[in-house]
Amino acid sequence: MSQSPSECFSHALSSLDKADLVTSDRRHLLHPQHHPSDSADPFVWVHGDGVFLTDIDGRRVIDGLSGMWNVSLGHGRRELVDAATRQLSRLAFSTAYAGATHPPAIALADRLAGLVPPSIHAFYFTSGGGEATDSSIRTARYYWRALGKSAKTTVIARELSYHGSTLGAASATGVAEFSEVFGPRLPGFHHIASPYPYRFTSAPGDRRSIGEAAADLLEEAIVRIGPHNVAAFIAEPIQGGGGGIIVPTDDYFPRIRAICDRYDVLLIADEVITGFGRTGRWFGLDHWGVRPDIMQFAKGITSGYIPLGGMGVSERIKSVLDGAPPERRWWHGYTNSAHPVACAVALETIRVLDEEGLVERAARQGARLLQHLRNALADHPNVGDIRGQGLLVGLELVADRPSKERFAASDAIGERVRRELLKRGLYTRVLPDIICLAPPLVTPEQVIDQIADIVVTSIEAVLPR
Repeated sequence: MSQSPSECFSHALSSLDKADLVTSDRRHLLHPQHHPSDSADPFVWVHGDGVFLTDIDGRRVIDGLSGMWNVSLGHGRRELVDAATRQLSRLAFSTAYAGATHPPAIALADRLAGLVPPSIHAFYFTSGGGEATDSSIRTARYYWRALGKSAKTTVIARELSYHGSTLGAASATGVAEFSEVFGPRLPGFHHIASPYPYRFTSAPGDRRSIGEAAADLLEEAIVRIGPHNVAAFIAEPIQGGGGGIIVPTDDYFPRIRAICDRYDVLLIADEVITGFGRTGRWFGLDHWGVRPDIMQFAKGITSGYIPLGGMGVSERIKSVLDGAPPERRWWHGYTNSAHPVACAVALETIRVLDEEGLVERAARQGARLLQHLRNALADHPNVGDIRGQGLLVGLELVADRPSKERFAASDAIGERVRRELLKRGLYTRVLPDIICLAPPLVTPEQVIDQIADIVVTSIEAVLPR
């Protein structure tokens, strides 16, 4: 009897040891943010179950970052597999270019319209977050050009932001490493400081709050560049991978919205990490009641089970797209735009998030995790800041707490802490001095407490009081 493809794969896997796999990996694979030094002894993941990952050596660890901030429903959710299988057997692919459509895309756009901020009216689907960023930027520029304001092309972003790795998205990203080794960013991008409450410093005598002062940097930049030249401001509601979970003060985004309105600048909300319940609300900007002109998303919309991203635009933007002459249409699209299988999985993901109350659960579990960490580490001399919103939490380590002095790179604090976390069964991202935590929204209370205990004991192991 012949074996199925999955059986053949399982047999092949069992017949190879880790050394063989790693040798083949190093010979033929280029990884995201590739460097061979990181692949000398990589994890070879072979199984996921709930909030746990298992590697080829049988090591089982807590997935403390939900894969890459995206596996919100945990691993092995049968409902998502079944949704993909049903759609694959019915219609595996069809184009969604103008003049064609299919039910999963229509249903997903309709469902999203009832979840997003009221300002968002219509949706375009991509394969991921980087494509969503490029789509948002191109749409903002198209919009102003269609209105006869062709000089409005500059996009203002923030330092320590992350918007993706395509050429346009990396130009918006405010972390230099993602651009400088490839040459200069594209022209037309400008960066301002982030609203980083722990490290933001105002001028002596400045009576403004941190949020007000940080937001006013946008106004200063718009005035300096010229409002007639600025198309959009793009911002993550909470800065994730680039900044290490930077949560703005409550007065920041309302002021940003007012500034954008004052100077006729579009506000693009990058909800790729913060969307679909991660912060304890459906979308990050919901915490402040701020309505964007464009909202982009990815990651949690399918719980990472299949690639999907996209953007939503306001009714005034859609009306401009709809009113353009055919020869001046919105010439933008990808082969996999609105992929039917991805749309079907997204619909099922949203159903599970809603019916299981996981958005509200994220708020509760995130508060539990923060409280546990603060109770245990609030007086630790090397823990400078413990911050978060929902199940998006960051702990910033410092060499000296009163001065907020950072550790020297040669201290390798992040790597040493990461090894201790792994030793105790937690796999997550550790920036040079910030531990990032974003476990699945389905994480049980006892595992939330376990994550906190592992973080506490790992910090104590590397930085004893």
